[in-house]
Amino acid sequence: MLVLTILALQLAVAFAAGENDSEQFSENLRLRPLQDGRLSSTFEFVTILRTRTTVESESAFHEQAQHYTLFPLALGQLLRRYAVSELHLTLNSGKWNYESWGDPDYPSVASGAEMWAWIAAGGGESVDQRWKGLTNGLSGLLCASMGSLDKKRTTSPSIAFRPEGDLPSGKSHQLLYATLPSENVCTENLTPFIKMLPCKAKSGIAMLLNPHRLFDADWHGMGVHVRWLAQEGIELRLTFGAVLNPVRLSLNAMSRDWSFRSVFDRTISRPCPIATSSSIYVKLPYADPYSLTPDISRTAPEGVAIYDLRDRLEELDVKMRWRDPVFHFRPIENKQPLSVRRLLLGGQTRADLSIQLMNKENVTRQVLWLETMPWFIYFYLHTLTATIDGNRMGKAPPHSLTRIASYAPPTDHKPTLLECIVTIPPLSTVQLTVAVEKASIAYTEHPPDASRGWDLPPAVIQPLDHHGPRRIYTSTLLGDLPTPDFSMPYNVIIMTCTLVALFFGSIFNILTRSFIWVEVEGDDDAQDLVKQKTE
Repeated sequence: MLVLTILALQLAVAFAAGENDSEQFSENLRLRPLQDGRLSSTFEFVTILRTRTTVESESAFHEQAQHYTLFPLALGQLLRRYAVSELHLTLNSGKWNYESWGDPDYPSVASGAEMWAWIAAGGGESVDQRWKGLTNGLSGLLCASMGSLDKKRTTSPSIAFRPEGDLPSGKSHQLLYATLPSENVCTENLTPFIKMLPCKAKSGIAMLLNPHRLFDADWHGMGVHVRWLAQEGIELRLTFGAVLNPVRLSLNAMSRDWSFRSVFDRTISRPCPIATSSSIYVKLPYADPYSLTPDISRTAPEGVAIYDLRDRLEELDVKMRWRDPVFHFRPIENKQPLSVRRLLLGGQTRADLSIQLMNKENVTRQVLWLETMPWFIYFYLHTLTATIDGNRMGKAPPHSLTRIASYAPPTDHKPTLLECIVTIPPLSTVQLTVAVEKASIAYTEHPPDASRGWDLPPAVIQPLDHHGPRRIYTSTLLGDLPTPDFSMPYNVIIMTCTLVALFFGSIFNILTRSFIWVEVEGDDDAQDLVKQKTE
């Protein structure tokens, strides 16, 4: 009887969702075998809330009733309360290997937390106040440290991170961008992420979200993307990506065969009844012979196998078997048109920040170099130099290769912002070097592990000719600051406590001990008295 009740409720919800055109939900999973034997998996859950605008009137900032069928209520309240027209939040762990894995399905693959949003200006609150409320709200919603993205980490780039959707007309908007490279993603973040899904992890593609396997991947990350499309409405895109290693997870050594059961330790037993579309896309390899089971629903022209879950009633466990299951390590065919490498060389007070941009195509490339550093890192722009293939071309700016688009010095404990447009000649490597200074900060501003250093955000390379990936992230850096000897307070405390104990013990002993005068008349009597006392 209970099973029938649950089925009736699911059918009722599915019917209501189908009749309600104001909200729509779809899901898909992209699987792509990589050249080094790994498997790239990207979960995508899309919810469309059909509305004319995402920024409400001033009365919407007060408490009003909000009714959603599929859209997460907690997230919708934050977006309306703080007038957010577009939001992008990602939590990643690991480093994306562009050379071996190619371009990611979503460009935001920076290590740690990255958040940027377009917020409407005007009204009773400033943009900074709305940003603070938004970060604190998302911190509680996703169990993350978004509240740490305060003014010490927030900047406003002028060229990078353009809107991916449509901003409502009639209101001015401001871009705010912040990173937290030391933030990690774990099960505490995945649990509220799953709660924002209509079917949770009980049915559909979300059944494969097994934290024990996803957080064991070589790279994993989750994202919350909200944008407004003038023709459709508010689009919420929840993503989770992971680069799994079938060779390491296989029972047989060096076997690159994979299946849902082997990489996720789960299968899909039932589809999500609310989803209007639920598909699994498997990128088919070109060279190596393989076999894919079960039978494919349909095939896309670009060599992608498609499984439609809505037409499938039995349990689904996609399996790919290779004719030569043993993986042989061989040189990877690097097809990336642009490679980036960044280094920080120097001591605790002064250092040189160097970045190499390698153009592997026979065309001139123009990219945007974005650097955001904490407030204690100072850039000396007059020391910026550029070299082509190791040959120094002189100082810049001004120079034909570089042009400073915007620069914000670290004033009032705000981060340093540098946007530089770089022109890379064909088949050449441009290296930019700038001197930086590390300021001495108060001992109360150091992290608990001060001797380890500070995690510095990655640089962002954004091609301006829209050729290749939308954004390229470098690896994070570890900055070594002038650090005081934190053992000295401990030594002072120990020495002070010792002196106080000796002084207090001596005075207390004198004040509390009772002294008795003993008269001794002769040597024999004194010995007898001593003998009696000892006995």
